[in-house]
Amino acid sequence: MEKLKNKLFYLYSFLFYLLLILIFILISDKFIKPHANSLLLSKITSNGIFANNDIIEVVFDDNTHQKYNWRNDSEKLIITDLLDYFYTYAKPKIVGLDITYISVRDDEKNSAPKFVKQVSKMDKLVSGFVPEEDFDRLDTRFIESFKRNHALSVTSDARKNSRTKLNGVLDYSDNLIKSTKHFGSVKIQKDKTSDFVFDTINIVKIKDAYYPSLSFKMYLMSNNTNEVVIENDYIYVPKTGLKIPYTYENGIFSSPIRYYKFMWYGDAKLDYSHNSVSAFRLLDTYKALKKGLTPTTAPELYNTERADALIDPALFENKIIFIGENISGPGADVLRSPMYTRHPGVDIQATVYDNLESQFMLKDASLFVNILLLFLLCIPAFITILRARFIKGLILLVGMDFVYIIAVAILGLNGYITAYATPLVCQFVTAVFAYTFKFLNESRNKEQIKNAMGKYLSQDVMQNVVKDIENLGLGGKRAVVTVLFSDIRGFTSMSEKMPADEVSKILNEYFAEMEPIIRKYNGVINKFIGDAIMVIFGEPIQDINHPKNAVKCAYEMLKKVNYLREKWLEQGRPRFEIGVGINTGEVFIGNIGTENRMEYTVIGDSVNLASRIEGYNKVYKTNLLVSSTTYNYIADCADVIKIKEVQIRGKSKKMDIYEVLRIDLEK
Repeated sequence: MEKLKNKLFYLYSFLFYLLLILIFILISDKFIKPHANSLLLSKITSNGIFANNDIIEVVFDDNTHQKYNWRNDSEKLIITDLLDYFYTYAKPKIVGLDITYISVRDDEKNSAPKFVKQVSKMDKLVSGFVPEEDFDRLDTRFIESFKRNHALSVTSDARKNSRTKLNGVLDYSDNLIKSTKHFGSVKIQKDKTSDFVFDTINIVKIKDAYYPSLSFKMYLMSNNTNEVVIENDYIYVPKTGLKIPYTYENGIFSSPIRYYKFMWYGDAKLDYSHNSVSAFRLLDTYKALKKGLTPTTAPELYNTERADALIDPALFENKIIFIGENISGPGADVLRSPMYTRHPGVDIQATVYDNLESQFMLKDASLFVNILLLFLLCIPAFITILRARFIKGLILLVGMDFVYIIAVAILGLNGYITAYATPLVCQFVTAVFAYTFKFLNESRNKEQIKNAMGKYLSQDVMQNVVKDIENLGLGGKRAVVTVLFSDIRGFTSMSEKMPADEVSKILNEYFAEMEPIIRKYNGVINKFIGDAIMVIFGEPIQDINHPKNAVKCAYEMLKKVNYLREKWLEQGRPRFEIGVGINTGEVFIGNIGTENRMEYTVIGDSVNLASRIEGYNKVYKTNLLVSSTTYNYIADCADVIKIKEVQIRGKSKKMDIYEVLRIDLEK
């Protein structure tokens, strides 16, 4: 039965632990994982990984706004001049416009026609569009034309029957749509719980067609291809061999972004990870070039804000250009990323392109790797806590975490993202559970040991030992107690006539019947001596009526023996009787022996006297004898016969002893 209880305890503990781990994995994935990924990505990007110098960001910033009154009716004219600077003078490889055309209308008399004309001339310009799911904001007239001119050429489509929530693109002017050669989506993927930008959208599915993001379209153009293969886990570009891991949801193909270290100019940290230049400097340069001036500027002046620094167009030759904005205040195109709380959207677009061009893509580690990390962190932690002492266990746990973080960093540097906070959370849960389990298991073991030892020692003695276990040692105290000795008459001759196992059964049954009676009267069995029992009353159980209780106990023991005798005679067993001797007096009670082996017992003349009084039952053919000291306590409730002047061995003077015939159990 005890083994079954142990097995059930371990089984229930294991099932409870699995339930805890499952709950905390779900909690971690929902509330902690985004922030964990943020930290992981930051660590990946803080190891000397700088961006591609061939990617340049042109930014409409606060300086441009102040000088050219950016974001007013002349906005299109300003962009027109900037685009003409690249078209006429700079000759970049690809230009990406991270600014949408929503505000451009055909009825604008001055800016719109010039803007449309400039766009129509630029074969290497990719303009941004916004996919939309709200039918009320869509003009579906040109969606077929948009699909025909700007959809990807998908040669194999694993997501052909997948659902999408995107129904079109936001309305632009007909002339602008017709004049723009290339479009790319500028839709940004934000994490639902933390608002961080962890992922980029490389492809959007609108109805039954696929459209690239701004960065992905620029990558395809820079490699003279428009063909992709959509597999179950990867977007594949056959011409370059690029494989982009992705997750798909409602028409959106998203992939993790690998960020780069932000750039520094002097002692100041810039807002960009790639080379950047304020748009006003290019506009100033454009004006100078139109006047016939020839500006020359070193490449390192990309990131300076010197108002007099004009930019040599040759510095942009065959470069990848991203045009976007980064102004202060509300409505700014800034987002929250693992690198920066106000990360310019144009820098994120440039980062995504850099990921594609370098073909160093972040990807989630496989389920097997994540489970393996979970087990490698939790199982050793559990074993360590169970086997090691508290401080040593904590040190080992910290060491495990250190090794684990190194492993996660190595995986991260090789492009594998692990939900590394989840194993740490589960390790913490494991540690709490393990310490709780260890405490409960040790408590159960102590209780089992105490119960087992209680079969050899009195439960009351065991409780005293456990209560003051730290001060356990040799020694004791003097106390007035009542000592009871009982002995079976003729046991020696009985054991000679019967098999040993039969004698053992009789003794066990006899002791089993006596023990409850002794406990009932607050007696403590000190020891079994063959067929004899030595019982103490008054210690360690405090009882002011210990003499009366000792005699009442003996009286009930005799009644129980009468019952057993009749029963055993019917079973053909020998007739037997017991004799009981009781004495009350001062004794030494406590632990005697050695530091390594001690025994809780009573010693003194009063103990010897009780034993010798019991022996006189044979002489006087009695069953229950008490000393005069004990009699003084029971005189008012017992009927006795006085046996005068008995010579007790070891005593120089004779003394009176008393046979107890009856005692009132109610007094």
